[in-house]
Amino acid sequence: MGQQIYKGRIVDLRVERVTLPNGTAVDLELMHHPGASAVVAVDDGGRVVLIRQYRHAAGGYIWELPAGILDVPDEPPERCAARELAEEAGVEARELTPLGTIFTTPGFCDERIHLFLARGLRQAEHRHESDEVIAEIARLPLAETLAMVRRGEIVDGKTIAGLHLAAAALAAA
Repeated sequence: MGQQIYKGRIVDLRVERVTLPNGTAVDLELMHHPGASAVVAVDDGGRVVLIRQYRHAAGGYIWELPAGILDVPDEPPERCAARELAEEAGVEARELTPLGTIFTTPGFCDERIHLFLARGLRQAEHRHESDEVIAEIARLPLAETLAMVRRGEIVDGKTIAGLHLAAAALAAA
């Protein structure tokens, strides 16, 4: 497994000796992450649920999809998606459809985010965690969220991928 540099509640940073497919042996700094789920929740009016959440690493508040870390490595991603949608946005969904899985930063991290399309929405009570600072929960037309991506107002990778995958899935339906 290599030399552990740091292990926190979310990440595990290690230096690992790896032999690449071309035969070169290198030391790589790798961040291990338990994985996460994110949800594109679309209501009957075609509006997407977005949250404006404080992210210190990003320098302030950014628009994102409701998302969160798998509680345990073998937690079903669908369960995580449903939990995070309720906790962060106060929304429950009748139906969750997988949209795909992305690597966030494969150059140094093994984090996978499972993306879901949520339909059949109903209000629930949100339960923000103590480390979640959510300034706003909005419902915006899908076309407007895609325009926000083009204007650089949505910069979060999982949100950009999720919105585009959801738009493609809805157009194909």
